[in-house]
Amino acid sequence: MVMTLGLPASADIVKPALVEISVFSDARVTIEIRTSIEALLTGINGRYRNTQEAPNADTYDALRELEASDLRQQFVTFHAELLDGVELVVDGASIPLEIDKINIAPPGYIKVPRTSVIHLVGVIPKESISLRWYYPLRFGDQAVRVRQVNEEAGEYHWSGHQWIEDDRPSEPFSLTQVFTKPTFWSVSFLYLSAGFLHIVPKGLDHILFILGIFLMSTRLRPLVLQVTMFTIAHSLTLSFSVFGLIHLPQQVVEPLIALSIGYVAFENLASDRLSGFRLPMIFVFGLLHGLGFASILTEFGLPADLYLAALLWFNVGVEFGQVALLIAAYLAITIWFSDPLIYRRSIVIPGSLLIGGLGAYWTVERVMYYYFS
Repeated sequence: MVMTLGLPASADIVKPALVEISVFSDARVTIEIRTSIEALLTGINGRYRNTQEAPNADTYDALRELEASDLRQQFVTFHAELLDGVELVVDGASIPLEIDKINIAPPGYIKVPRTSVIHLVGVIPKESISLRWYYPLRFGDQAVRVRQVNEEAGEYHWSGHQWIEDDRPSEPFSLTQVFTKPTFWSVSFLYLSAGFLHIVPKGLDHILFILGIFLMSTRLRPLVLQVTMFTIAHSLTLSFSVFGLIHLPQQVVEPLIALSIGYVAFENLASDRLSGFRLPMIFVFGLLHGLGFASILTEFGLPADLYLAALLWFNVGVEFGQVALLIAAYLAITIWFSDPLIYRRSIVIPGSLLIGGLGAYWTVERVMYYYFS
């Protein structure tokens, strides 16, 4: 009798979606989403301990009574929302997906949610290294795993499950076990370009920090000393972080990176010479920026067989991005000024005020976001 009384409460819980992503050696990708279509149509997800607590519980129950063909017809209007909501990202690029077919079970006992299977298909680049999957929380909780398949060789590899109960993408899944085994040169080009693009044009935080260093003086020696200190520091934490030897949460790193931008910019207003604190502070801030680089590299994923090569070339790409930024700044600004006093009044002071103001604003904004939102 106790089991019978407990049945309705437990049976009316919407189960997490089970997502299986299969990546084939011919670059096809198929995604099977096992979930309740009735729950998707009504927006009832895991936040309800019992579906009867939802305001549209009657609609949910009515959908569960429909025959499979009728429910499939009802779901047609949801196709676009489903495809807009989910996302498959491979090596940083979003992959277009289409609905291939939908398998819907016949209606059964109304208190037991039926599971339907939605099949999505797409094509990914053949030399892909990693993928991330996003299934929005409004669709429900999920468990996701990836299968790599080489049908000709009879090779299969399943990843472990990732259980995701909040609104975020999965951690990267590696594709280097079966789907693709990248060469040294393909990894070199991919991670060199990824590191470069993370500075120019995507890394606005790092661009402003480098420009803050650049604006201090027209003399070469202070610039070389500062950039060298910054490079050593961020290379250390980038390496330590991707090997799991050091970690700081984003809510600590991101506000401090913004603070570093404000610091170097406002110090430019006080002096055009290296103070006793300038280089140590740049080293400390470089450590923080390295953690920022590492978060991007971790999201991008690293090939298991060429881990060190990918890390090295990503770091080289970052350095190339910094050098390109400094050369561009010199050709666009410094080369046109022969008088250091005019350069300071016309470029250093207004430029540092602008950069420092943005750094201060971002610091406050990020603190408010991470700690008070």
